[in-house]
Amino acid sequence: MLLALLAIVTGLVILVWSADKFVIGAAATARHFGMSPLLVGMTIVAMGTSAPEMFVSTMAAIDGAGNLAIGNAIGSNIVNIGLVLGFTAMLAPLPIQGKMLRKEIPILLLVTVIAGLVIQDLILSFWDAIIMFSCMVVTLYWLFREEAEAGIEVMDAEEAEEIEHTSGKMAALWLIAGLALLMLSSKMLVWGAVEVATFFGVNELIIGLTIVAVGTSLPEFAATLASARKGHHDIAIGNVVGSNIFNLLAVMPIPGLFGNLAIQPAALYRDYSMMLAITLVLVVFIYAFRQSGKVGRGAGFALFGGYLAYTAYLISQAQV
Repeated sequence: MLLALLAIVTGLVILVWSADKFVIGAAATARHFGMSPLLVGMTIVAMGTSAPEMFVSTMAAIDGAGNLAIGNAIGSNIVNIGLVLGFTAMLAPLPIQGKMLRKEIPILLLVTVIAGLVIQDLILSFWDAIIMFSCMVVTLYWLFREEAEAGIEVMDAEEAEEIEHTSGKMAALWLIAGLALLMLSSKMLVWGAVEVATFFGVNELIIGLTIVAVGTSLPEFAATLASARKGHHDIAIGNVVGSNIFNLLAVMPIPGLFGNLAIQPAALYRDYSMMLAITLVLVVFIYAFRQSGKVGRGAGFALFGGYLAYTAYLISQAQV
């Protein structure tokens, strides 16, 4: 049991660190091969914060813990809105970007609905996964065209500078080492989570929704808090919305690639419903406060309180 807990903690630490290095290595390598900064930002960097979820879900699917992977994807979206945005908004009001109302928010709502339709039969199949990945390709292509025509920068200056100044050898090193450590740490985390679930008689879905979801959302949490401290919290909502879109389109479908997954009913009726509800609440707050241009502390308390209530309910229902 102690070894399993150690594996979870160590796995999470290495996972978060290696994800950052992997993204820098992949982005710098792509730049050295001539990929434009815009395309690098729209693909590699944009999906970077979802890298922990993707690798954990892959390892969980390989190890036969598909519902942990589903819980990871859905739970991460709930954590991103309730914990990350809610907690950050309690510290300082979050500015609302006008372009987000026209693009990212409608996409998030559409993707959330599509995800619900895909799992409504409680089966995640190979073709369900293909549908979700196809939606991701279409979304990336549409956003890329929009950003390219508008000439908008998609990376902050510090991130762009680090990528541009990473040599070819260092880029290759971080790419290979980051990938290897992501795979190793994901394996450690999944093994530890399954062992803890077995020891306490807790459903693996709930472990995915709580411990794993919070752990894999640490990059978003750290990035959002760091941005807020630097006075750059205007991108906080956009970062979370983008991450949630990728979680549904690129993380949740992964178990379907390894065979049909029977989804636990609670994942749809309890957890997907919670994700849909807290997403709708965020959207209502964004549109309600668009005139003032900020999501304030009251909204932050509501989101954070909803997350705590949901987590408390999960704990009360933790036994299989």
